[in-house]
Amino acid sequence: MSTAPTPMTPLTRSKVEKHREAQDRIARLREAIRRHDYLYYVKARPEISDQEYDRLFRELSDLETAYPDLIASDSPTQRVGAPPIEELHKVQHEKPMLSLDSVVDRDDVRAFDKRVRRELAKELGREPAPDEVEYTVEPKYDGLSVELVYDGGVFVRGATRGDGTTGEDVTINLRTLRSLPLQLQIDAHPPSHLVVRGEVYMRLEDFQALNRRITERREEAFANPRNAAAGSLRQLDSRITAERPLVITCYECTVQSGSLPPTHWDELDALASWGLPMPGQRRRCKSLDEVIAFHAEIEAERDRLPFEIDGIVVKVNRRDWQ
Repeated sequence: MSTAPTPMTPLTRSKVEKHREAQDRIARLREAIRRHDYLYYVKARPEISDQEYDRLFRELSDLETAYPDLIASDSPTQRVGAPPIEELHKVQHEKPMLSLDSVVDRDDVRAFDKRVRRELAKELGREPAPDEVEYTVEPKYDGLSVELVYDGGVFVRGATRGDGTTGEDVTINLRTLRSLPLQLQIDAHPPSHLVVRGEVYMRLEDFQALNRRITERREEAFANPRNAAAGSLRQLDSRITAERPLVITCYECTVQSGSLPPTHWDELDALASWGLPMPGQRRRCKSLDEVIAFHAEIEAERDRLPFEIDGIVVKVNRRDWQ
C-alpha cells in the first residue's frame, strides 16, 4: 500500500530556500567578477575600486565555503589551488602550431606583399588588382606562444607551443591569469569547441617591479620580460605563477565547431565578443602603403609601448587566401 509523501517541515523548506538563494547569489557574483576582471585586465577600464572587488570576491568565497556543492571549476575562486606537480606533461596540438614570422622593416613588408601576390596569381590565374588584397596588421608581442582550448565555453586545456606539434600542458598555470576568461561570454554564442592561439607576456613596468622583488631576496633576476614570462608560466607550482604579473593576448582561432569567419578581422572581432583579450593596436589595411604606414607608427611608438614587441605581424585578411 502506498503512503503519501511526508510534508516538508518549515526547517527543511528553509534550508532549500537558503540553498536556492545562495545558488542565485553565487551565479550573480561570478558573472560580476568575470565582468570586472575583463574590464580591468583586458580593457584597462575598471568600474569599481580594488576594495569593492575584494568584497565581491570574499563574499563569493564565503558562500562557496558554506555551500561546497555549488563550487564549479570555472569559478573565479578556483584559479589557484592545484597542488604542485612533478613535471609538465606533453600534449599534442590539434593543428600544428607554426611560428609567426614578424616584419621588422619596410623591405620585409614589400617582400611579403610581392610573395603574396605571386602566390595568388598562380591560384587565381591572373594578377590580383592593387586594392584586391587586404591585410590585417598587429604588433608581435614578445612573449610565450600558447594554445587555449574551450569546450562548451569553458577553458579546459592550455599548452605551450613546444616544437609546434607537441607542447607542455600548462593548464593549471594559465588558469591563474586574470586576463584569461575561464568561461566565455555565453550571450555572444561561442562555438561548442574552440581552439585559440595567444601570447603570454609581461608588461615592462610589472617586469621591472618583479625583478626588484627578486633582487631584494638576493636571487638572480630575469634577463628580459620574455624570459620572465616563459619561466613564470612553466612553473610546477601554480601558486608561484599566480604571483607573477602575467597577461595574455589572443591573435588567432585555428579550430572551432562550425565554420570559421571568412576573414581574419572578423575572426578577431568574434574572439573579442566572446571575452578573449585582443591586441590593443590592430588595423585592417587595404593597400601596401597602409601597412607600411602602420609599421612606421608602431616603430615610432615602440619605446613608449608598455610591453616589448618583435616587429609586426602581417596577414592576408581573407582566410581562403592565407
